[in-house]
Amino acid sequence: MVSPGQHVGRREGDRVGELRVLAAEGIGTFGLVFAGTGAVVIDAETGGGVGHVGVGLTFGLIVMVMIYAVGHVSGAHFNPAGTLAFAVGRHFPWRVVPRYWAAQLLGALLASGLLRGLFGDAANLGATLPRGSAGQSLVLEAVLTFFLMFVITAVATDTRAVGQAAAIAIGGTVGLEALFAGPISGASMNPARSLAPALVSWTWSDQWLYVAGPALGAVAGVLAYQFVRGEKVGEDGDG
Repeated sequence: MVSPGQHVGRREGDRVGELRVLAAEGIGTFGLVFAGTGAVVIDAETGGGVGHVGVGLTFGLIVMVMIYAVGHVSGAHFNPAGTLAFAVGRHFPWRVVPRYWAAQLLGALLASGLLRGLFGDAANLGATLPRGSAGQSLVLEAVLTFFLMFVITAVATDTRAVGQAAAIAIGGTVGLEALFAGPISGASMNPARSLAPALVSWTWSDQWLYVAGPALGAVAGVLAYQFVRGEKVGEDGDG
């Protein structure tokens, strides 16, 4: 997520341009789910050939490269919770939110469908499941997404932040959180990443928490950064 709303606003009224933006968002989300959950599936298929560290790094790296690939086209959200949070923080138009959600979910579902065609239902296609209680994972997902969105808001909306290194900061955060929290909650931080493999493999256990936790955490992360940045909550500033 490197530019939350300017691309849609610039191309408003241009139907072909909007379709290109949505296609970029869908392709980016497809890449995230195909590589990230694919690493989980291939790890199971090979008896640990990828490993936990490899899975965490895969998620971080695919987020980074997809941001570099299409961030200048769609803003590289790839995450319904992130899109929601940007809208709450007035960095993204509400009228476009449903279209971004549709593109993200479609990309994620196509990726999970392809993985099922290749590997069957191995590892439930990488579906996220809580290791302990649902409450524990709900809180963990909310906190993880809070810090992820805090970083994203800093590098995506504040000109004093790292600019062109945004992809590294965001991908690094995803990888770090997947490395230490993945064994407990799956470190989803993204409803599309969780819902797609759950739907395609029909592994429907406590999936609500992978919607509620990231949504709450992402909104809190945006508002928290706006507060520490010194702008009024919900105010769209340029740093």
